[in-house]
Amino acid sequence: MESDAQGDRLRRYATYASVSVASTLIVAKLGAYLLTDSVSILSSLIDSCTDLMASVVTLLGVRHALRPADANHRFGHGKAEALAGLAQAAFIAGSAVLLSVEAARRMIRPEPIGEGAMGIAVMLLSIVLTAGLVTFQRRVQAATGSVAIGADRLHYSGDLLMNGAVIAAILLTGATGLAIVDPLFGIGIALFLLNGARTVARDALDVLMDRELGEEERARIVELARAEPGVRGLHDLRTRNAGTGLFIELHLELDGALTLTAAHDIADRVERRLRDAFVNAEVLVHQEPAGLADERLDNRIAG
Repeated sequence: MESDAQGDRLRRYATYASVSVASTLIVAKLGAYLLTDSVSILSSLIDSCTDLMASVVTLLGVRHALRPADANHRFGHGKAEALAGLAQAAFIAGSAVLLSVEAARRMIRPEPIGEGAMGIAVMLLSIVLTAGLVTFQRRVQAATGSVAIGADRLHYSGDLLMNGAVIAAILLTGATGLAIVDPLFGIGIALFLLNGARTVARDALDVLMDRELGEEERARIVELARAEPGVRGLHDLRTRNAGTGLFIELHLELDGALTLTAAHDIADRVERRLRDAFVNAEVLVHQEPAGLADERLDNRIAG
């Protein structure tokens, strides 16, 4: 219980940090854009605006996801995190489209960049703040397995590359005198954003569609369950990520001559093994006699 409470606090702190960083960078980049009129800085400003909206959505999604299970949501509210991830993907894709339009306009009518030093200074500030946020988010995701925090981290990790690209665009434009370099970098950043939106949307949909855990994790579950003395086999293993935790279900094959109490004790030990190995996992074990010929999910999936 204490570990779960600590994980909940980390999730909340990560969302607060994300909103704070995005708000700070919007103010700084807006000032830099007004001074430089750089489309690359504009692209970064637009991205920071979507960052703020996405971070607010993440904050609300995480807050809702952390609500305990109730009579109408007995599996909890964890999928709210995945819904927040989908909203993030929409924000990212929208910002990429807006950026592409502005970059295309600048390619047709190139405009010079002014106050390049100021633009570079703001981008360096952005890199420092974003790197600190991403480092914190990575730790929170590792500790909690949060889908929404992971999507936000991926988004801000892309921002680090974007900020570096903006600096490169300003330097190259100043060195070559070619105003078209700036919008070309803007187009490249837009493509990068679209790819990030695809990744975030895919991960969120995996949660919403109850995609199974990876083969390595499933093999680990089987290994842990079979390691318990008295277990003769298992089948119909089902897993899913609910956003704030995992659900693991399996049928445990035991000696049919065991008493109900003995079978229950073995199942309890298997559940403890799995909960120790997987963060925030809820485990459901069905016990049945080994060798029982019954209808199985494994057989239906195998065709």
